[in-house]
Amino acid sequence: MPDRIVFLTFEHGGERLDKAITAALPELSRTRVQRLIKGAYVTVSGAVARASYRLEPGDRVVVRIPPPEPSQIGPEAIPLDIIYEDADVLVINKPAGMVVHPAHGHTSGTLVNAILAHCPELEGVGGEQRPGIVHRLDKDTSGLIVVAKNDRAQRDLQRQFKTRLVSKRYLALVEGRPVPDQGLIEAPIGRDRAHRQRMAVVRAGRDAVTRYQVVETFADYTLVEAEPVTGRTHQVRLHLAFLGHPVVGDRVYGRRKQRLEIGRQFLHASRLTLTLPGTGERATFTAPLPPELEAVLTELRETSERLPRSRGN
Repeated sequence: MPDRIVFLTFEHGGERLDKAITAALPELSRTRVQRLIKGAYVTVSGAVARASYRLEPGDRVVVRIPPPEPSQIGPEAIPLDIIYEDADVLVINKPAGMVVHPAHGHTSGTLVNAILAHCPELEGVGGEQRPGIVHRLDKDTSGLIVVAKNDRAQRDLQRQFKTRLVSKRYLALVEGRPVPDQGLIEAPIGRDRAHRQRMAVVRAGRDAVTRYQVVETFADYTLVEAEPVTGRTHQVRLHLAFLGHPVVGDRVYGRRKQRLEIGRQFLHASRLTLTLPGTGERATFTAPLPPELEAVLTELRETSERLPRSRGN
């Protein structure tokens, strides 16, 4: 596949070269534009320039866009539970036990492997080893995840996540009963110095905020809906544990020896609201609890005394 060549002329000066190209070619992310400039794929009036170059009126910019380099990630015919698909995005109901993208110890069987089999054109989107991925779910968390199918959509979704225009809601079964029935958890999150693979609530961490609402109560457990306002790693799990009510099945931030053995953590991304990049329309997607989690609730309803359902304040 030959390189695509784009000719641009800028009447007004003063703007950085990388920023101007990104605005003119929204299908390219700024990171990819910077890589093209660094690789000498961009010339300004016939000369190679830096990303920080300030354009002058009348500058003629030529951008040569090579085809994406083949990814080292192989497509795998793994079934996907697709909730929604258009030309720009995929919304998938990810099962628990599936890693989102290849990493050390997980080189196959990931969501990315499955997506590349379903949409081979995603290879190279974003110019990285995580084609189309704009957010993550933990391996043992099930539920909704959105994937970009092209650079333009990926850039738009990244902007929405960064500016907190995406709403995500999780259902979690936790130990005990949070008091009050609804509230706001504000606790900064950073890397755990003693255990580098874990996160922790630390004073010098990044701001993190989670809303929660009690949905259903049992004798020893509570089903809550949690909405992370910010998007820190492990935020919902860590904040609920910080509140004193860790997620059932979470052996990292909860009990190592679980009182209720369910084979996974009871955390499910049940609701996702965002603006569709192609149409500009707000859309909300939902995913029901998977059968193994619904079975846990059924058993709790049958074996424990049911408390009155909270309506909040």
